[in-house]
Amino acid sequence: MTMTGNGTHGHVPVLRERVAELLRPAVVDAGDDAVIIDGTLGAGGHSEYLLTVFPGVRVIGLDRDPLALEQATDRLKPFGDRFRGLHTRFDRFVSAVDSDDSEPCSVVRRHGVAGALFDLGVSSMQLDQAERGFAYSKDAPLDMRMDPTSGITAADILNTYGHGELAHVLKTYGDERFAGKIASAVLREREKAPFTTSGRLVELLYATIPAAARRTGGHPAKRTFQALRVEVNGELDSVAAVVPAITHELRVGGRAVFMAYQSLEDRIVKKALTELTTSRSPKGLPMDLPGTAPEFRLVTRGAEKAPRHEIEDNPRAAPVRVRAVERIAQSNGETR
Repeated sequence: MTMTGNGTHGHVPVLRERVAELLRPAVVDAGDDAVIIDGTLGAGGHSEYLLTVFPGVRVIGLDRDPLALEQATDRLKPFGDRFRGLHTRFDRFVSAVDSDDSEPCSVVRRHGVAGALFDLGVSSMQLDQAERGFAYSKDAPLDMRMDPTSGITAADILNTYGHGELAHVLKTYGDERFAGKIASAVLREREKAPFTTSGRLVELLYATIPAAARRTGGHPAKRTFQALRVEVNGELDSVAAVVPAITHELRVGGRAVFMAYQSLEDRIVKKALTELTTSRSPKGLPMDLPGTAPEFRLVTRGAEKAPRHEIEDNPRAAPVRVRAVERIAQSNGETR
């Protein structure tokens, strides 16, 4: 996720200095073998900054959006073969890296990952492209796919899900108080004509959500649009899958940074990192039993937030929660 500013390509990445600070010890420790995986490449702002502040590092950028990948790769051409972009969902990066013959991927196969960043959620670039249907402020096709070449759309969900399925999505992924009422309204309206554009859905939400509730909590469409986007892209499944995937690939001394913008994502990351950094020995023992000591340690204390000045420059940075973990040991038998 990026913030609007005066930087190159009109975007300055959220917390770019803090991200670099968190990754620096891992990059220094890895030396000439340092490779960072930018799991959410987007416009390429974080990758550009990391390639600039760490002159010897290589970066592998991942994105499921082919247009974003193309544009970011073009932006990062000045860095030559120090950057490699791969079209893949971030939790499937292992197979993508293993099948690529570029130098950064070869280094990862030999030495493991030194650093990783996952800036979760929809990017500003996608929000700014009205035709993608992510933003409720503009009438557009109800698509919301981060990879527009595959998968179901938001319109498919609205036009085919049963009442219970739709209400569950709205309640679970959007924390929508009126999930059942909205689902009933959607089913009634789609009998007249299928949903195709965001404008019609926004009108339905204004008509369905009580006026008193609309006056608080931001735009009345915010929660529904978030829920649909998460369902369309399987975002929470991807987050749950990527934490064990990336931590398994970290070299000793390697670090992974996760930036979450909604509580559902942050809870998944927090739970996974807690499990990774907790001893498996029975409580009360003076020391860890052999093979039970944690292989990772938390780098951040709880979830870090964006500083006030960054939030003032861009309100999109307000909900960010940052957590980082470092690998401190390696299991016997692991090759990298």
